[in-house]
Amino acid sequence: MSRISAPRGVWLPVAAWAVTRAVVLLCVLRVLVLPGPDVTTDVSVIYQGWFDVLKTGTFPLADVTWQYPPAAALAILSPGLLPFLDYAPAFFTLILLTDAAVLTLFLRAGRRPGHRPAGAWVWIAGVALLGPTAYARYDLMVTAVAVAALFAVVRRPRVAGALIAFGALLKIWPALLLTGAAARGRRARALWWSAAGTAAGLTLFFVAAAPGALAFLTFQRDRGTEVESLGALVFHIARQFGWQGQVLLNYGSLEFLGPGVPVAGTVALTLSLAAVGWLFLWRVRARELGPGTLCEAAFTATLLFTTTSRVISPQYMLWLVGLAAVCVTVRACRQTLPAVLVLLATGVTLLEFPVRFADVVASDPKGVALLIVRNGLLVAASLLACRRLWVSARDGGRADDGPRDAAAVVGARKPADGMTAAAPGLTAAAAPPRTPAPPAPR
Repeated sequence: MSRISAPRGVWLPVAAWAVTRAVVLLCVLRVLVLPGPDVTTDVSVIYQGWFDVLKTGTFPLADVTWQYPPAAALAILSPGLLPFLDYAPAFFTLILLTDAAVLTLFLRAGRRPGHRPAGAWVWIAGVALLGPTAYARYDLMVTAVAVAALFAVVRRPRVAGALIAFGALLKIWPALLLTGAAARGRRARALWWSAAGTAAGLTLFFVAAAPGALAFLTFQRDRGTEVESLGALVFHIARQFGWQGQVLLNYGSLEFLGPGVPVAGTVALTLSLAAVGWLFLWRVRARELGPGTLCEAAFTATLLFTTTSRVISPQYMLWLVGLAAVCVTVRACRQTLPAVLVLLATGVTLLEFPVRFADVVASDPKGVALLIVRNGLLVAASLLACRRLWVSARDGGRADDGPRDAAAVVGARKPADGMTAAAPGLTAAAAPPRTPAPPAPR
């Protein structure tokens, strides 16, 4: 019976993925045209320009819009693997293949004990809700690395550590995957040493390979407040009362510049530091790190830093969609409601960019209303995720819907191993216990 039901359970999400991705491809290929600006110019103009510079053996030092860690060069150069296509179609093709690989990861994980297939549906819906922007940025590649790292952490901690380091050198934020990792134990040491060693080795390689590998560290210091960020709402409202600032293309995005903007940037930085403080306090006070802690902590930390950032570009939602999908896949996680809020915020993001982006830039009430809803959903998701992460670590990560399942029990057998803190509900792949485990205390 399982041989009959498994394909049925696989083909439905695959069919949904194929239909939604066909629509997204038609959008990025300009067969279907959404209202608003052309989101593909980042690929056809900016990325291709960087591609031409990187081929000469140097990073784009003359372009302050290059604000990425050195491994991002690999993503920008990757369309060269398909020389029979022009740059933009080659890039979209590689993103499509990466998207398919991520779906495969979720479908495989969803069939394991202690998991559920809902994560695949979160991924299918989330990318579709973001629309063409999902395929017109390299963030989907970064998210794929992060998802693979979370699914590899139990059985292959060294591989997971290497993937986390590589992801951080692609776009920094995957370093947050280590927020909930255990600090002691053989597997934990393997994870941390692999991440540190890979990061150091790759950094040295890029520094030696081409000049300007670390230029991204200073290229963002004079940024303003991006028009879609949480802090930007202050200036959108202030413009209705005669605020004298303006919106300008600055460091590759449209930002508010003018009176009070530096203060808003300082407040955003302060909120991010407060998020660091809260995560540190949670880590110190956590009584027991359960099998879902790693992915819950990664999701919560990324939510906090995205929401408090002075830049919330639309493609950032891909990070949250990927981590939310992992949390939904793992039964021991409590983050289903925050994940739903992230999906809603992703859908609203499509409306504010590109559909209503002109209204956002002009601080029109319709555009401001969309921003209030989107950013409000992110704030609500962040607070809920924090609350649930705090409770989860306090009671050992037991899921809301009852006693811990078999995966959690297996993960709790060897506390000295150190990886129960980092295992995102994937410990079912380990050897089963020889004797039945007692039920979890209520």
